[in-house]
Amino acid sequence: MKLVLATRNIGKVQEFNDMLSNQSGVEVQCMKDFPDAPEVLEDGETYQANAKKKAVHVAKYSGILALADDSGLEVDALGGAPGVHSARYAGSDASDADRIAKLLAALRHVPDNERNGRFKCAVAVASPGGRTDVVVGVCDGSIIREPRGELGFGYDPVFVPNGFNQSFAELGEQVKNRISHRAKALNMALKLIKDTYMPMR
Repeated sequence: MKLVLATRNIGKVQEFNDMLSNQSGVEVQCMKDFPDAPEVLEDGETYQANAKKKAVHVAKYSGILALADDSGLEVDALGGAPGVHSARYAGSDASDADRIAKLLAALRHVPDNERNGRFKCAVAVASPGGRTDVVVGVCDGSIIREPRGELGFGYDPVFVPNGFNQSFAELGEQVKNRISHRAKALNMALKLIKDTYMPMR
């Protein structure tokens, strides 16, 4: 069964490929295999809405089963921000370092015991025929005061998951791909694909 990842984010593609590498019967493609596909405007008010919009669009365009995600970091002390705007938190052309700098500046006066937050990830699966399902994974943790680690992407260097002393960017892919919000959502999505979509072939 062919499955296209509806993202152009290289970090996400690598992460998904690592997590899907042991899935027999699934041939993974990504948007580089469909270079002429138009961009999808992520204007939904929830992760679920954005993930569903991307998956439906790419499934219709490619003619094969599509998987899309939308994720973000929610910080309690910031009222849940940056949330669904995580990727655009410091502007549409900002780098990961820019976004992290803005986040840490907003939290500079927040004490360590009040820096709780969580990563959330919605994964949508859509078939060319119109069926769509969405699942959500969550990873709770806290925001540290300085970036640590060279691995991962996004806000990984300042997020320490509960039960660990290292940031996502220090823990490495093997651990992150077991405990992260995206890993949890993807595992649910893969079960859904096997139980619901694969028998349709």
